[in-house]
Formats: sequence, structure tokens, C-alpha cells
Amino acid sequence: MREPIEPTVERTAEVLPFPSDRRRDATGSGPTEAPGPAEPRLRDVIGDVLRDERREQERTLADVAEQAAVSLPYLSEVERGTKEVSSDLLAAICDALDLPLDVLLERSVQRLRPRAGGRSGTVMLAA
Repeated sequence: MREPIEPTVERTAEVLPFPSDRRRDATGSGPTEAPGPAEPRLRDVIGDVLRDERREQERTLADVAEQAAVSLPYLSEVERGTKEVSSDLLAAICDALDLPLDVLLERSVQRLRPRAGGRSGTVMLAA
């Protein structure tokens, strides 16, 4: 008699993005198109803040990656928002940029907050 073969599941380090342009309808039975533009992903905003800081310091990706002990391609993916970054690696990147984590997070929050004249959450319906 043969031993049962356990199925193997291959896990990836990358988290697949939730399709932000689709939401469940009111019944919860199926997706429907979301109104208006999708909210920015946190990893995109954090990447933008890190890139802006690095450029403001006139530093290269290679310089920051070396000082943070991460690969240059990985840092590039973090800045472009294509990689989720762990808290440990984020701390290393912030240290390399001499950017306190609370400052990074505050700048990210400022970019995530709705701006005056932007989406207010109020929806006008025509009769």
C-alpha cells in the first residue's frame, strides 16, 4: 500500500494586491464596480515618500541599498510600491536615509488624507 502524498503549497513572499477597483454589491453576492478612483495603496505611498526623501538627499538607489543592507532591485521595488516591506527592512531603509520612522509615517498619512475639494464621501444621485 502506498503512502498518501501530501499536497505541497508553494508560498511567495509577495502579497498579491486586492483588486481595488472591485467591491462586493449590497447583497454581498458578487463584485461590482467601485465608484470613483481607488484609494492609493499604503505600500505605494510609503515608496513615494522614501523615493522623495532619497532624491531630496541627492543619493542613489545603490548608496541607500548598500547602507541599508538590502539589494538594489529590492529597494527599487519598495520605492515603486511593487513589494510589501517588512517592518525590519523599513527600519533599515529609514536608518540609511536618517529618516525617523514616525516622520515617514506622518508624511504617508498626510498623503493619504483627503484634500480640500477632493472626495468628501458624499454622493449626489440624479432623480
